[in-house]
Amino acid sequence: MESMINRDFKGRDMTDNKPNAIFNPTRRQALSMLAFAGASGLVIPGLLGRDRAFAAVPDKPTGQMIVGFSQEPTVFNPHLLHIEVDEAVHHAVFDPLFNVDPEGKFTPALATEVPTVENGGISADGLNWKVKLRDDVKWHDGTPFTAEDVKFTLELMVDPDFRSWRRTGHEHVRDLTVVSPTEITWRMEKPFAPYPSILASTFIVPKHLLGVEADKNAAPYNNAPIGTGAFRWGSRVAGDHIELVANTDYYGEGPYLERVIYKYIPDMTVMYTQFKTGDIDVVGLQWITPDHYEEAKALDGKVVTVVPNATIESVAFNMERPQFRDLAVRQALYHAIDKQAIIDALYYGLPTPTESYMPQQSFYYNPDLPKHEYDLEKAKKILDDAGWTPGSDGIRVKDGVRLSFSNSTTAGNHIREQVQQFMQQSFKDIGVEMTISNLPPAVMWGEYWMMSQFDSVVVGLNFLTGPDPDTSDYFMSTSSAAKGGNGQNTWQYANPEVDQLLKDAGNLFVPEERKAIYFRIQEIMRADLPFLPTFQYATVRGRKNGIEGVLPNINNRIDTWNINTWHWG
Repeated sequence: MESMINRDFKGRDMTDNKPNAIFNPTRRQALSMLAFAGASGLVIPGLLGRDRAFAAVPDKPTGQMIVGFSQEPTVFNPHLLHIEVDEAVHHAVFDPLFNVDPEGKFTPALATEVPTVENGGISADGLNWKVKLRDDVKWHDGTPFTAEDVKFTLELMVDPDFRSWRRTGHEHVRDLTVVSPTEITWRMEKPFAPYPSILASTFIVPKHLLGVEADKNAAPYNNAPIGTGAFRWGSRVAGDHIELVANTDYYGEGPYLERVIYKYIPDMTVMYTQFKTGDIDVVGLQWITPDHYEEAKALDGKVVTVVPNATIESVAFNMERPQFRDLAVRQALYHAIDKQAIIDALYYGLPTPTESYMPQQSFYYNPDLPKHEYDLEKAKKILDDAGWTPGSDGIRVKDGVRLSFSNSTTAGNHIREQVQQFMQQSFKDIGVEMTISNLPPAVMWGEYWMMSQFDSVVVGLNFLTGPDPDTSDYFMSTSSAAKGGNGQNTWQYANPEVDQLLKDAGNLFVPEERKAIYFRIQEIMRADLPFLPTFQYATVRGRKNGIEGVLPNINNRIDTWNINTWHWG
């Protein structure tokens, strides 16, 4: 694992985070690179090409594939508040203007080319954009796709009456103009470096269907979406599965399968068992748990690999709870978590411990953050010094606030449940009461998470947008949905310095200049601890022999990002 994590795709050592030659461009070159190559994005060293399809692809869609998920996709309009698993449906049913591949490069989708300074798609100052669109794309109902749909989608993202999951970047767009059915232009109020990555995760939705709805948040369309993607919406049995069927008029590569079934299996041991018995073909989110790895890699007829992932596991706090407003509490709890023991005992040493939300493959990763120290005595002293005094029952109290809170995660994730029990005992040893309150995935990651109804949560998050290091959706004070904002700042974190740094970094295009700012943001997050970083994922992926086209992509949040190319060999 270490050799894969620390080397780039050409085998060069990246542990010292020294940039390659492309990371020292002129400002004009940086703009061009940003819109074409992801500007020092993330790569999966040693994995590129490993799972590429070598068998001949079918002449027409053939057969079906069953993908197991331990969480249930429930949000099918890609622009409503959602989590990673929902994007399995989005990537299959919809298309963005362009995609981002495993090397962090952008590739055309609905656009005929990725806009750059060189091809005239972006002005040298980064303010004026021109996007040329394909003329052979149809929505699943047969209606032609046009620039009007792009304009509608970009306007929808900032519609104040729409519960948009992301306004970051889109709020800078001005003067959207449909030049023709195959060309759209706009002006940026200011240059915004992350915008290409944001566009690569902005799926275009149909104006002729969603635009006519008075309440787009509750439109029937949201439960039976129509897109331009390789698969059409088929059917859904809530709590069980979703069926998608081949779009035989798809303009791009594939689809090579007649149907894809996303099966919801909340108990991860049951999901693994169904993989062993052949009831599911691919283990998707959250994959095979590490305690089954040794057995899984020896299974006949199965391909099992360990894949680095940009997701960071952490213990997240609701910063509006009185217990967590005191930094001393967050610091003490961090000292009371034996991260290495959890990784070794429960995750079989596969993940990499981390102090940052930034994946260690990123050019922007800060390797010099203070290292976590497991020390119960230090935790007790911090609480003592901060005035948290043990009560008659041993639980600490300060100013009438009892140091007691609930912790939640996905019910049926047996390893996380064991982690909770580890933490519960350690916290008790320092005078802190943590109760466990787990929920089914659809409830856990719905409004309970998105609207900050929790006390604390064990959660895995990919904080980035494709290869770009911007985290405005997670750390900007205006990105808290519970406070009327748009984004995923579910811990309701607010720090004026971080707000300003994120704004400053968005105006820079030279990676070296951006790097200094993101290093500082990581320092602040490590000091403020709105969440306690535990480890970066190393995921155990499994599929049946004969499945082709599966390709890990650290720049996407879901492993079915290229489901259009999957097929049986």
